[in-house]
Amino acid sequence: MTTPQAPYLDPSQLTDALRSTGYALLRPLDVARLAGCSLDELQTLAPSWEHLELDNYLKDGGRYRRRRHSCFIDDGSALTQTPHRAHWQPVEYNALHGGMHRLFAPVEPDTVANPAWNRLLRSLGEICSGVRGPRRWYVEAHQFRIDTADGIGRPTPEGAHRDGVDFVAVILIGRHGIKGGETRVFEANGPAGQRFTMLEPWTMLLLDDAAVIHESTPIQPLGEHGHRDTLVLTWRQNAFQGEDVQAG
Repeated sequence: MTTPQAPYLDPSQLTDALRSTGYALLRPLDVARLAGCSLDELQTLAPSWEHLELDNYLKDGGRYRRRRHSCFIDDGSALTQTPHRAHWQPVEYNALHGGMHRLFAPVEPDTVANPAWNRLLRSLGEICSGVRGPRRWYVEAHQFRIDTADGIGRPTPEGAHRDGVDFVAVILIGRHGIKGGETRVFEANGPAGQRFTMLEPWTMLLLDDAAVIHESTPIQPLGEHGHRDTLVLTWRQNAFQGEDVQAG
């Protein structure tokens, strides 16, 4: 089966696309330009994916996912890391793992201290504010490695979903010795959809989480082993998920 051509957009169309279709796909070089750095500078973040910890919360019993997770607040002038906290989603958004306080290993300090990390997250926060207006963003960062040591790996074991936030960025860090991993984006309240496979490191899909649902298909090895690395970032106004529920 041939891979549908990726529907890349020019960065000048980014804000309009998020408002109209709810998603935008950017080429790696355009992601670097948005972040105000080079692709080589972004790539200095990639070695940290070799140090992720096993996800012990998978309800399907799998051992195919490694990850790290940290939280930040972007107040429009600076990005500040919060004390380490658990990741939480309601079952309405994650039927498989919702309702669980999942405490993962934090993103390594050297990764957070890398100037490319701050530039990337701050630049994407500015895009979110460009769509919704300036505000205080509660940002979660997830480093994922999906591997095929057991024959198959599932990037989204919960299936097509929303994340319960305002915006989501899915950034491909790398693919090694795999097939599959097709990205699918659907209107949350309509028939339209798009499917494509992100192949180049630092390709980015940015989503309006209220407008679309998304998933990635399982991956299989082409040889003995293979894996797919991604960085998933989310922005939510008012509070991290779970905090506003507890406060209420």
